[in-house]
Amino acid sequence: MIIREEVFIHAALETVWEVFSEIENWAEWNPVCRQCRFETGNALATGACISFELNPIVFPMRISPVVTDCEAGLSVTWTGSKFGIYATHTFNFEATSGGVRLESIETFSGLMLLPARLIGVPKRLHGLTRRLLDAVKGASENRVEEAE
Repeated sequence: MIIREEVFIHAALETVWEVFSEIENWAEWNPVCRQCRFETGNALATGACISFELNPIVFPMRISPVVTDCEAGLSVTWTGSKFGIYATHTFNFEATSGGVRLESIETFSGLMLLPARLIGVPKRLHGLTRRLLDAVKGASENRVEEAE
C-alpha cells in the first residue's frame, strides 16, 4: 500500500526545512504527531531515531522510526514497524518559484496490512498525512509572516 500526498508552501526552502527538521518543536504546530522527541541523536540526520505518538485507529500508539536517509533541505526517509506492518516514509522538498513543493510518500507492507485495510486504517492514515502536510505549510508560512 502506498499513500502519496503533496502540498505547496509559500515559503523559502530553508524555512520549510527548519520547521520540519526541528522535531523537538513539533508540539507547537503539529496536530498529528504528539510527544515528539529524539530517542537517539539530537538532529534530523541519518541514523537518528525519532519518536512520536499518533492515532491511526482508536488507540494512540507510539512510533519510533529510524532515519535511514537524510539530505538536509532535500529529503528525509524513516522506516519502522508496528504490529506486523512495516513502513517507509519519505518526504521530498523541492524549491520552486514562489515556494516549496513538499511530497510525502508512505509505503506499507506486512501480513497485518489486510486486517488493517478491513478496519479502515489506510483511509485514516491518508487523512493524517494530509493534516501533517497542511500543518507544515501553516507553520512555515506563519514563520515567514512573523519575520516580515
